[in-house]
Amino acid sequence: MRGMGGGGGPGWSQGAVEDDDRVDAAEAGRIVKRTWRMMRPYQRGLVAALVVLVGFTLTTVAGPLIVGYAINHGLSPHHFDKRVVISAAAVYLVIAVSMGFLERAQIVMVNRIGESFLRDLRKRVFAHLLSLSMSFFDREQTGRLVSRMTSDIDALENLVQQGIVIFVTSGLLFFGVIVIMAVLSPLLFLATMVVLPPVIISSRKFRRDSNSAYLVVRDRIGQTLSTLQESLAGIRVVQAFGREEEQFSRFVDHNQAQFDANVHAVRLSARYFPVVEFTNAAATAVIIGFGALLVHWHRTSIGTVSAFVLFLAYLIDPIQQFSQLFNLVQQSGAALKKIFGLLDTEASVSERTGAVELPAVGELVVSGVTFAYRPGETETVLNDVSITVATGERVALVGPTGAGKSTLAKLMARFYDPVEGTVSFGGVDLRDATFASVRHRIAVVPQEGFLFHGTILDNVRLGDVDASEQDVRAALRTIGCEERFDSLPDGLYTEVRERGSRLSAGERQLVSLARAALANPDVLILDEATSSLDPGTESVVEKALSALMTGRTVIVIAHRLSTAERADRVGVVDGGGLLELGPHDELLALGGRYSQLFQAWIGQHSPEGTNGLEAALENPNGSGITVSGPATAS
Repeated sequence: MRGMGGGGGPGWSQGAVEDDDRVDAAEAGRIVKRTWRMMRPYQRGLVAALVVLVGFTLTTVAGPLIVGYAINHGLSPHHFDKRVVISAAAVYLVIAVSMGFLERAQIVMVNRIGESFLRDLRKRVFAHLLSLSMSFFDREQTGRLVSRMTSDIDALENLVQQGIVIFVTSGLLFFGVIVIMAVLSPLLFLATMVVLPPVIISSRKFRRDSNSAYLVVRDRIGQTLSTLQESLAGIRVVQAFGREEEQFSRFVDHNQAQFDANVHAVRLSARYFPVVEFTNAAATAVIIGFGALLVHWHRTSIGTVSAFVLFLAYLIDPIQQFSQLFNLVQQSGAALKKIFGLLDTEASVSERTGAVELPAVGELVVSGVTFAYRPGETETVLNDVSITVATGERVALVGPTGAGKSTLAKLMARFYDPVEGTVSFGGVDLRDATFASVRHRIAVVPQEGFLFHGTILDNVRLGDVDASEQDVRAALRTIGCEERFDSLPDGLYTEVRERGSRLSAGERQLVSLARAALANPDVLILDEATSSLDPGTESVVEKALSALMTGRTVIVIAHRLSTAERADRVGVVDGGGLLELGPHDELLALGGRYSQLFQAWIGQHSPEGTNGLEAALENPNGSGITVSGPATAS
C-alpha cells in the first residue's frame, strides 16, 4: 500500500484513530467539490489533458481489435491474406508509437497541472499559518503542523503524479472494454462476467479494511513527526540532562508503532491481490474454454476469442488499479481534510474591516481587561486589570511565575485580544487598528533572541525588510554594537547558522535588539533581555538596552529587582490581578507586597549574583515574611 507509514504509541490499535480523521462518503463528496473549485485556474489545461487521456485510451483498446481482425481475415485456417496481415501490423505499429507519444504527453500535462496546484496550495497553507494567532500555536503541536506541509502534501503529490492518470485511463478502459466485449460476443462476455464477483467482493472488503488501516497510519505519522521535532528542538536539554536513552526509547516505541501499522496494511494487501490474480487466471481459462466451444458452434471467431484474452487485462487491471488507487484516494482525502481544516481555522486575532492607523504618539491604556487562553474557560489568567502607561514612561511588571505579567504584556502588543475590556494606544482600541500600525508602534523583544538561518544583516532586517545596509548599520550604532559585528571574519555577512548557533547568547540578543532599533517603535516591551546572560555579556547588552529605551515608552517584564528599581513605576502582578502600582520608593514606603519582596531580595542578595527577586517571587511566603492580601494600587 503505497505511502503507508506512521508513528505513535506502541502496538496496533484502531481505537487510537481520531474520528476527525475519518472521511465518509458525504464528506468525500464535499472535499472533491471544494478541490474542484480550487482547480478552476487550471481547468483549461485539465480539458486538454483529458483529450489526450481519451486518445491514449482509444489507442490502447485498438490493439486487441486489430489483432482480432488480422486473425479473422488474414490468418484463418482456410485462407492466408498477406496484405491484411502486413496492413494490420503496420497499423498496430503506428498505434503503438502514437500510444507512446500520448502517454508521454498525458504524464507531462497532468503532472504539470498537479504540481502547479500543489505549489499554490503550499503557498496558501503557509501564508495562512503565518496569519494565525498565537493562541493557535499555543494549542497545536509543531510536528502536526509540519506534517500538513510534508506528509499531507506528499500524499497529494502521489495522487497528482499517479492517481489522476490511473483514475481516468482505468475508468475509460474498464467501461470501454465492457462495451466492446459485449458487442463482439455477448455470450462470451456473460461467461467472463461470471468470474468477476469474487474480485468485486474482495475489493469492497479491502476498501473498508484499508480505510481503517490508513487512518491509524495517518495518526502515527503525525505523532512520529511531533516526537522527532520535539527531540531535535530540545536537543540541548536532552544532552544537558543525559536523557538520550529516554528519548531514544520513546522514539523506538513510536517507530515500532509505525512498523506495526504498516505491516497490518501490507497484510491486507497480501490477502487481497492474490484473489485478483486468481480471478485473472480463472477468467482467462473461461474465455479459452468457453470460447473454443463457441468457435466450434460457429457462434464466434478465433480472432474474437484472441481479442477477449487481450481485453481481459484491460478489464481486470482497472479493478486492481482502482483498489490500489483507493488507498491513494484515502490518503489524499484525509490529507485534504486536514489541510482544509487548517485553512478553515480562523485567527482569533484578526484585522477588522475599515481598520485605522494608530497615532504616532499616545498613552498605552489597559482598561478592565479579563483574559483566558481558551475561549469559554472559567479559569482566567487576568481579571479586571487596568493600567495606563504614559508616553515615554518606563513601567516594570513583577510577579511570580504564572502570575500573568507576560500575558499582560502580550495583550499590550495584541498577540491576543482580551475576553473583556480594552487595550488602546493614543485613544484607539488595538482591535480597531491595522496590524501593520500595531507592529510598527509596539515592538516586543523576547528574553532570548531567535535567529533565522542567514546572515547577521538578514536577521537585523527583520525589523524592516526594506532597510538598506546603512540603515542596519545605523541601528547597530544606536545600540553600540556595530564594531563588535564588524570584527567578525565576514562582518555583517557572517552566516549565523540554524537558530543562530554560530553566535553567542549575548550576540544573538544584540541582533534581537538591533531589530527593534531598526523597527523604531514607539512602545517597547522587554522580557528582561539580560536575565539569561552571564555578567560580562550582560553589561554589554544592558548598555544596548539603555540606548534602545531612550525616548520610548517601555514595559519591562522584570525578573530582577534592579530592573524594577530603575523603572518610573512598578506593577506587582499576582493571581491574575494588578495588586500594586507605583514608583519604587512609594511602594517600599507602602509596606505591601512589593516592599516584602524587596526586603526578601535584600536579605538573599549575594555578591555572587544570586537573583533574589526571582527567589522571593517564587516563594513570597518564605524567609518568615507574611504576604498580605491585595493592596491599593497607587
